[in-house]
Amino acid sequence: MVTKSNKKYTSALGRRKSAIASVKLFTGKEVSTVNKKNVDAYFPTTHTFLNKPFAETKTTGKYYFESKIIGGGKEGQREALTLAIARALQKIDADFTLVLRQAGLLTVDSRVRERRMIGTGGKARHKKQSPKR
Repeated sequence: MVTKSNKKYTSALGRRKSAIASVKLFTGKEVSTVNKKNVDAYFPTTHTFLNKPFAETKTTGKYYFESKIIGGGKEGQREALTLAIARALQKIDADFTLVLRQAGLLTVDSRVRERRMIGTGGKARHKKQSPKR
């Protein structure tokens, strides 16, 4: 646990595609924030995913978090944040590891976008058409 301004927190990092989420998990009941915005304001359509690590470990309402997310789109940021929360919970209590692993929350999805190739017209797998004769 690291302390900053008399608050103890556990930090963790999550990555997905080109999104990187760093999380500080605090004990207590306050508003969780992402990039200094309320979670509901940052992810207006899908914010129920954040409860999944807490629901699996039966710690709903015991923790809140502050997160900073860099890069990626909303879906990649959401998955990176979920992974970071699960890793922080794992650091708090090692007994959560098996529960989070079985729920698939500690599995890293390492797939990234395939970059474009030279001479393909700006696409990764697009090829130029060859002449028929």
